[in-house]
Parts: sequence; structure tokens; C-alpha cells
Amino acid sequence: MDVVALALGVGFALMWSSAFSSARIIVADAPPLMALALRFLVSGLIGVGLAAALGQRWRLTPAQWRATILFGICQNALYLGLYFVAMQTVEASLAAIIASTLPLVVAAAGWAFLGARLPPVGVVGLFAGLAGVALILGGRIGAGAVDALGVVLCIIGVGALAFATLALRGASAGGNVLMVVGLQMLVGALALAPVALALETPEVRWSWQLVAAWLYTVFVPGLLATWVWFVLVRRVGAVKAAAFHFLNPFFGVAIAALILGERLGPWDVIGVAVVMGGILAVQLARPRAPR
Repeated sequence: MDVVALALGVGFALMWSSAFSSARIIVADAPPLMALALRFLVSGLIGVGLAAALGQRWRLTPAQWRATILFGICQNALYLGLYFVAMQTVEASLAAIIASTLPLVVAAAGWAFLGARLPPVGVVGLFAGLAGVALILGGRIGAGAVDALGVVLCIIGVGALAFATLALRGASAGGNVLMVVGLQMLVGALALAPVALALETPEVRWSWQLVAAWLYTVFVPGLLATWVWFVLVRRVGAVKAAAFHFLNPFFGVAIAALILGERLGPWDVIGVAVVMGGILAVQLARPRAPR
């Protein structure tokens, strides 16, 4: 883990965590699915165009196409689509904390359904991380600050992304990283557009904050963060790269407090610390192969 990899990992965690605050701004003034589908369309066209200019080809292998389509549907259409809808009523800090449990959900699913064996420290980290989320939810439910349906949508979204992560373990973008990123965005746009047109009306309250937040999500969490993630995985491997997810709960709540003025209670602070420790323990405890 050299200085460049460290910078890439921290940068990815910052960009990934900031997406929840920018999404919260967008869904307050625009139809969530329409805004997201348009984001994917623009991000995808830019990504494919840049990839073509760099000499990358869209003729992918069958395995690459399967990964591109599955991730485009599960990550972009389902995970982010459900999150954008949920964040009309769920605060950015809580959404970021739930999303940051992805490594815990993947580890739990691999342990329960695929026979992967976690070392004891990983098992402790898994339960500690989930307990941290329960602490945060419990504190906010007690204060009447949680929309149950929104939380359920966030949980389903994380489950969809965890499914894609497990289904595509070991999949590689080869040398066409930016092309695959762009095509995944276009798959998400194609999947979301019909649903958005059927369920939403194009009513937008225009403001510079809305435009700035939308452009930010297109270029930073949308394109740059995804590209940085692929580069980081190729540089240090998936296990070491995934360890940076332990920063997401802290960055997510810190950015939401700074940008949106969201308040944190004592249970939030304790829960975030516990979740961070649990994620780090799970990521550092390499799962042993199933028997």
C-alpha cells in the first residue's frame, strides 16, 4: 500500500460519501428517477466518448458484458434508484451509514450462503458493525426522525449491490476500465428511463444549488469515483481496496453535517465509531475459502 494507493483510497471514500449529500439536494427539487436517469445518460456518454478517444474498445468479452449489464442494473438502476427515491425522506447521513454496511452485507451473505469462513475477528466485526447501525436507527426512531419506508428502500438497495458484488467476484474490466464504467452508466439509464417516465412528472424547482449538485454527481461520484475504484483495485487488489470502506460512515455524516447542517446525536457518534470498527475488522480478516 504505497502513497498513491493511499491517496486513491481516501479520495474514493470522500467522493463516494459525498454523493449522499448531493443526492439529497437533487431530490428535494427534482424527480429522483428522472434526475438519476439523466445523470447516467450524460455520465455514460462522456465515459464512452473519453474511452474511445483513449483507444478503448466497446467490443467486450462475454464475461465483461455480463458484468457490465449486471452492475448497470443492480448498482445503478436498483441500488442508486432506490436510494434516490428513499432520500426524499431519509437524511443523507443515515443513508450513507446504511450504504456503508455493504462490506458487512457481502461478508454476511458469503458466510451464510456461499460457505466462506470468516476468522473470529471478522465475525466479531460483522456483528459489531450491524449493532452500530442498530444503535443509530434506535436513537433516531426514538427521536421520531426515521422514515421506515425510506430505510427499507435503502436496505433493499444495498442488498441488490451486494448480490452483484458476490455474483461477479473475480470479474475484471481488463484494459477497458473507462469504457466499462461508461457502458454501466448507459445500462442504468436504459433501465431507469421507462420507470421514471411512467411514475414521475417532470416538475423541477430550478436553482443554482440543484444544477451544481447534479453536475457534481455526474462528474465526481459518477465518473471519477468509479474510475478511481477500478484503478485502486488493479493497483492493490480488491481486499485492500475494500478496506477503505471503513472511512465511509465518518465521511458520510461529516459531509452531511457540513453541507446540509444535519445534526448528530450521541447515539449517532457512538454508532458511527462502532460501524467503522466493524467494517475495518471484517475487511482486515480475510475470509477463508469454503470447504
